[in-house]
Amino acid sequence: MHVFYTPDIMNNPELPEEEAGHCLRVLRLNIGDEILLTDGNGYFYKAAISSATGKRCQVRIIEKIYQEPLWKGHLHIAMAPTKMMDRIEWFAEKATEIGMDELTFLNCRYSERKVIKTERIEKIVVSAVKQSLKARKPVINEMTDFEKFLQTDFKGDKFIAHCNEGEKILLKDAITPGNDALVLIGPEGDFSKEEVEKAIERGFKPISLGKSRLRTETAALVAVHTMNLLNAE
Repeated sequence: MHVFYTPDIMNNPELPEEEAGHCLRVLRLNIGDEILLTDGNGYFYKAAISSATGKRCQVRIIEKIYQEPLWKGHLHIAMAPTKMMDRIEWFAEKATEIGMDELTFLNCRYSERKVIKTERIEKIVVSAVKQSLKARKPVINEMTDFEKFLQTDFKGDKFIAHCNEGEKILLKDAITPGNDALVLIGPEGDFSKEEVEKAIERGFKPISLGKSRLRTETAALVAVHTMNLLNAE
């Protein structure tokens, strides 16, 4: 069954314009056809197309279905975006398929990209939510300065992955299953020594993702996969 993202479906029984276009013009669905909707907040809806006129597609809700969380806790990645947007997009897609709750982009000392527009990231994440049959869409946050982000309250386990010398523990051994978890991933040039020190002062634990040297987006995906596996329901 075809899946469509309808975040306001309970207030407005109509597909958003882009989703309606895909439904009517691309898939050529019509009145009476059954489709599956997700609001991105934990619910699927079985629905039937009730009206299809021009660019508008209205639906009739048949059944509201709650999807139990697929993992425990709130899984949050905060990463410095890569210079090439396609690598950021690849990460966002795959991390959504695997499972995460929130993604924040960090402006660090050695960041290769200082500005990022999240509109396309949002579209890629929505597509991945539908493809992987998830009823929850990760929150995508705008670029935030590293030091400002450190001041944000987070109730859970906090980690920073870096390549500087010092005592570190593998992420898989540091996570407490069931707890909320936040992992900081630096740019290709890594976090600066000062950034690591400030993070540790704010309660972040230094962690390793293994012996291999990883690109930023690969490191972030390894962190997502590790958190997801250890928190799987």
